[in-house]
Amino acid sequence: MEKRKHFTPEQKAKIVIEVIKGERTLNEIAAEYGIHPNLLSRWKTEFISNAGRVFSKETDEVEKVKQSYEKEKDELLKQIGQLSYEVAWLKKNLASSKSREDRMKMIDRNEKKLSITRQAELLSLNRTSVYYKPAPVNEEEYLIKRIIDEIYASYPEYGYRRMTSILNKDYHIHINRKRTRRYMREMGIHGFCPGPNLSKRIHGKNLYPYLLRNLKIDHPNQVWSIDVTYCRMKRGFMYMVAIIDWYSRYIVGFELSNTLDKTFVIEAIQKAIKRYGKPEIMNSDQGSQFTSDDYINLLKNNGIKISMDEKGRALDNQRIERFFRSYKWEKLYLEECETVQQLRQITKEYVEHYNHRRPHQSLDYKTPAEYYFGGYDQLLAVV
Repeated sequence: MEKRKHFTPEQKAKIVIEVIKGERTLNEIAAEYGIHPNLLSRWKTEFISNAGRVFSKETDEVEKVKQSYEKEKDELLKQIGQLSYEVAWLKKNLASSKSREDRMKMIDRNEKKLSITRQAELLSLNRTSVYYKPAPVNEEEYLIKRIIDEIYASYPEYGYRRMTSILNKDYHIHINRKRTRRYMREMGIHGFCPGPNLSKRIHGKNLYPYLLRNLKIDHPNQVWSIDVTYCRMKRGFMYMVAIIDWYSRYIVGFELSNTLDKTFVIEAIQKAIKRYGKPEIMNSDQGSQFTSDDYINLLKNNGIKISMDEKGRALDNQRIERFFRSYKWEKLYLEECETVQQLRQITKEYVEHYNHRRPHQSLDYKTPAEYYFGGYDQLLAVV
């Protein structure tokens, strides 16, 4: 039985910063450090929530540091002797070879004065690689999620029950409903009902009515829709949030993240508003990212009306769903991205193509950019 890993606050912060950078998928980072991806997501949320405390310390902290200075001097003198020993130990062990394999062999588990952690640091080895083997990549899980993603892209009305049946019958994958539901939740997707949902509405302080029914949408920035989708990669996955203008189908903003949280959603909205102005209405589903206080307050502070899909309605946010389907079948599924950088590049390229070069039948075969900027100019002329 493997010993449970423990991380210092400093080590956690270092790992979370790597997650926030978004240069690798959550699964890749989790595998390197032997941590479950869900735990990394929680660490990131806690880190961001408490970041403000760093700048709210009282001024007497400076005085405390000064008072502890003399005490630290004595401690440093003791450390000098320890460091002298460590340097001598390091020189002795590095004299013969510098390869990683040989440095791994240099770890002396019987050494009394140097901990294994310190030895790994001096040998430039990852501490977790000394104690643990990297978590194996669950290829079966990735494969099943890839198939679920493809099915859902074409049939977003499928819930976990029907998805389980399809996986068993058509793909000969032995999976139960509980596991399918868990995978779909991790992917941030859920099935839709084709008509009105007659089940009891979930109550919550941040749920808002659907404002688009029978609304005549006739100019840009009248209504924006926002949603999140799962983006598969060759090794792992990312999440994409996108914002679409209903009138023109123009993508006014998007962001990618290796965790499914509210941070990248807020950033996408802020950037879109800064670049294109504010919409009159923002529509979303009832996901946790869109019922958070930060999301609600951002829209309210900008004077934006909040609209939310009725639970289980497939057509309430159809424009953004159609964009996601086009993005996946026309670009994402064809590329098989190996790195996050590659995913960011192809996504940027596709959004540029979709906005400026891809004609839409519903727009009289004009591009979203032609409709968005043309309609915006016409609106300004009227005003």
